Amino acid sequence: MTKKPKWVVQKEKARRDAASETVWLFGLHAVRDALMNPNRERLRLVVTKNAADKLAEAITASGMEPEMADARKFPAPLDPNSVHQGAALEVKPLAWGNFAERVMGGAGGLPIVVLLDRVTDPHNVGAILRSAEVFGASAVIGTARGSAPETGALAKTASGALERQPYLRIRNLADTMVELREMGFVILGLDGEAEESLDAALDAQPDRPVALVLGAEGPGLRDKTKATCDQLVKVPFARDFGSLNVSNAAAVALFATRKTR
Repeated sequence: MTKKPKWVVQKEKARRDAASETVWLFGLHAVRDALMNPNRERLRLVVTKNAADKLAEAITASGMEPEMADARKFPAPLDPNSVHQGAALEVKPLAWGNFAERVMGGAGGLPIVVLLDRVTDPHNVGAILRSAEVFGASAVIGTARGSAPETGALAKTASGALERQPYLRIRNLADTMVELREMGFVILGLDGEAEESLDAALDAQPDRPVALVLGAEGPGLRDKTKATCDQLVKVPFARDFGSLNVSNAAAVALFATRKTR
């Protein structure tokens, strides 16, 4: 029998691992919205009596049989510091389907997407998903290895947005930026040292969909990411000190972009 190449074995293992991966969501908002999401594959629901009463409508809609638990001996495998509010739900990660269809969708107007370059903090990504939903972005895009994965902490910060706002995980950020450019997007990288403002860049190309690229706090965008952008832009500040964290910068940039699209 011919031995499979190492790369084939690794690829098959990665596919099996992804298929078997599950996520524990926690907190009343995150669990309620996941129970109400028909596209979410749900496996196990653990709730206290108090949480079950608050989630009664969502539990009935989901058709799940909850496991009742004592709040003092909550059996779900969560981090001890997780504020679970008596509710935890084991699920499979969401599958968002065709990339092109997702990024060209969105809430009216020209599409807007957010790309994340090594943004690994789940609280930041959750907050960005929430802002993306509010401002009608088509998708938030991060790399499979370099951005925060779908976790309970991310879902809780997103406060339900994870169930509705596409969070697409791709292999290579620069390749995806090129693909988006070929689809007609203008690629704008947020950089505090850029010379031109976001508003000016948006005004210069009013008829194109926009991809906003944001980097991790501290290091910012990688050199290759900067080089792949069509333009680097900044959010102008009223004073010469202070800065926004990445989730706040995303919210401001999305608001500014949606006004023009």
